[in-house]
Amino acid sequence: MNTEEQTIHDFDISLICEYFSSLDRQGPGSEEATLKALGFIDNLHENSKVVDLGCGTGGQTIVLAQNTPCNFTAIDLFPAFIDILNGNAQKLNLHDRIKGVVGSMDHLDFQPNELDLIWCEGAIYNIGFEKGLNYWNKFLKKGGYVAVTDATWFTEERPKEIFDFWNEAYPEIDTIPNKIAQMQKAGYVVVATFILSEVCWTDNFFKPAVAAQKAFLEKYKDNASAGQFIQYEKRHAALYEKYKDYYGYVFYIGKKLVG
Repeated sequence: MNTEEQTIHDFDISLICEYFSSLDRQGPGSEEATLKALGFIDNLHENSKVVDLGCGTGGQTIVLAQNTPCNFTAIDLFPAFIDILNGNAQKLNLHDRIKGVVGSMDHLDFQPNELDLIWCEGAIYNIGFEKGLNYWNKFLKKGGYVAVTDATWFTEERPKEIFDFWNEAYPEIDTIPNKIAQMQKAGYVVVATFILSEVCWTDNFFKPAVAAQKAFLEKYKDNASAGQFIQYEKRHAALYEKYKDYYGYVFYIGKKLVG
């Protein structure tokens, strides 16, 4: 299989985890985008329960905790990510309100109607947009919120090269109107949607990755799989630069209709 036929799912999980552990962000985003989305969410207080799913090393979790009085549970499959998050929370004296735990977003151990907010930046693709929104709904209180970013088409038509790339990597990628319809069908009022800026991709994700990729290749210079993985990441960046007018990440903020 050549690099153009591979997806992120074809590579060794331990290599992926190690590589992304070296980055401040595991996907496109920014503090500004997180705070903009947070601005659409009402009624958060010191007793509010917030869950950040697929939190990675918790960059957005920290931002949320610094700007709200809530209690946070941050969940990710990778123990290395959770260790980094908990360490950073300790350093910033936020450990009393942030608890990072290893777990899966499709097997949550919460009670129905327990949560005030479910947050998920760049990770809902792991369970699927529709499945995630439907499954998570039961854990939210009436009037509770969900805020997620997801890969989205900006146009109805797109070049074959980028269509094939995303159709292999994430077949559930869709247009903004279709994503909105899916959120509504899952039982939410759509409060807001907005496109993440190009800076979220280039300056905050792809550019910082260059040094990390160099160090990774030096460490694993005799590992063919590691080399192929970095080639895949470089191709991801090149395709974004070429086709960024056709797709990107969109923040979707929804409010649960009924209890």
